Amino acid sequence: MRVPGESVSVAALLADPSTLVYGIGNSGRQDDGLGWAFVDRLEAGPHRCAAVLHRGYQLHLEDADLINRFDTVLFVDATKESAVASYRLTRPEAKFDFSFASHAMSVPSVLATAVQCFGCCPDAYLLAIRGYEWELRTGLTTPAAANLSQSLTLTRQTVSLD
Repeated sequence: MRVPGESVSVAALLADPSTLVYGIGNSGRQDDGLGWAFVDRLEAGPHRCAAVLHRGYQLHLEDADLINRFDTVLFVDATKESAVASYRLTRPEAKFDFSFASHAMSVPSVLATAVQCFGCCPDAYLLAIRGYEWELRTGLTTPAAANLSQSLTLTRQTVSLD
């Protein structure tokens, strides 16, 4: 449930083994790999991360079962939204949309599926990191890599949500 002005300690989420960090993307499509790169950095970083780390190309119906095994889920994905300067952390709400009928579901739709199938869903956060290029090429663009580095500062902070 969203609470106006709510704050969250991302460091506390990452220190909790009942948290799932779900990196969404494809490292073979340039900036689409931002979600995976975030998870890679957590694995390689100097700070202990007790959260369960997971990578997926896209969200599927079955992910409702996966996320429901955790108290909290931090989804990390690239975004093309020009309104996102570098990154944005939000609390998505469980809501069905037309993505359930496609090959890739949205975060709100996966949360809504969890509610429908299991009667509840975990606390969820969505970290959207701004990307710029989605060509069939490995490696992040320079501006996307800078946005990734900036987003990783969240791992040591308590932040207010939009």
